[in-house]
Amino acid sequence: MNALIYNGIPGQKLVTKIPIPEIIEETDVIVKLSSTTICGSDLHIIKGDLSEMNNSNNTRVLGHEGIGYIQKIGNLIENFEIGDKVLISCITSCGKCIYCLKNLQSHCINGGWKLGHTINGTQAQYVRIPHANHSLYNIEGFNGIIEDESLLMLSDILPTGYEIGTINGHIKNNDIVAIIGAGSIGISTLICLKTFYNPKSIILIDYNESRLKFAQDEFDTDIITINLGKITNIKDEIFKITSNINNLDSKRINLNQGVDVAIECVGVPESFNTCQEIIAPGGRIANIGVHGVKIDLQLQKLWDKNIEISTGLVNTYSILDLLNKIDGNFLNPLKLITHHFKFDEILKAYEIFENSEREKCIKVFIEFDND
Repeated sequence: MNALIYNGIPGQKLVTKIPIPEIIEETDVIVKLSSTTICGSDLHIIKGDLSEMNNSNNTRVLGHEGIGYIQKIGNLIENFEIGDKVLISCITSCGKCIYCLKNLQSHCINGGWKLGHTINGTQAQYVRIPHANHSLYNIEGFNGIIEDESLLMLSDILPTGYEIGTINGHIKNNDIVAIIGAGSIGISTLICLKTFYNPKSIILIDYNESRLKFAQDEFDTDIITINLGKITNIKDEIFKITSNINNLDSKRINLNQGVDVAIECVGVPESFNTCQEIIAPGGRIANIGVHGVKIDLQLQKLWDKNIEISTGLVNTYSILDLLNKIDGNFLNPLKLITHHFKFDEILKAYEIFENSEREKCIKVFIEFDND
């Protein structure tokens, strides 16, 4: 079969032929992919940010998101049959260990983030799914009712924005919420924020004007956008905006200025530092971004402001809830998909996604041929 692999050398990826996977454990399922996509964490791997994967003796099929049809099942598989159409969770979970029972599936003793990380992933024609009873979702009933493009967003990106962004951020009614980064994760967080919460104001921060305009045009003209390339000081800018929203005197620096929640969606020091600069007393910083280098925690500035900081890898416990919201027309992630490709164009898809700001790309949809 054809697969996109990372060969352990930062900056290198290639499409090559590898054997079709087989059942190894009785809880395994083999899925023939019908669609997949590219995630920012795939780019981090290729950049070399995950040091454990930088080994030229250990090639890996990338990808952890996908939709497909079951081809083979292990003897201990329940509630799935050959031919079922399934959504693949980006997190593999056994459903029984101490962490799974705490809804910390990303720390599953027997699973966690395995696909495209410690085992071969979904950017291939076939994939082996361990612990499939708890790592797949049967979407047969939604076939033809919900677009595959929307369903695919449930593998990772929407649960990530929802769980690690808005839920971890403890969003309250009338909060002023800042999202730092208007890429795919930032936009998915924005969608969840507007669907499930009632903030007083949403501020979207990025360097790219086209992304900011896309968010305003497609989701809400009332979103406040800040282009970091057009201002001198983000802290001063946020203080002016939040003082105005809260009807406060912006000249009185001791007033409760800043945002109530800052959600970091980039994974670079500057974006996390922005969160630290603009958070108000009693505020919450929710970090989503995948960080590959050390960041200084400004605890000397934060300790007396009663700030909460959360980090996390998505657990995907919210997939069924989000699926029901899509089915009930309460949630529409379709606009996240800006580019479509066939699998034999995956290198082009990577080129577009790697240059997403220039190409005005949010999320790509990669479709496999049915042969």
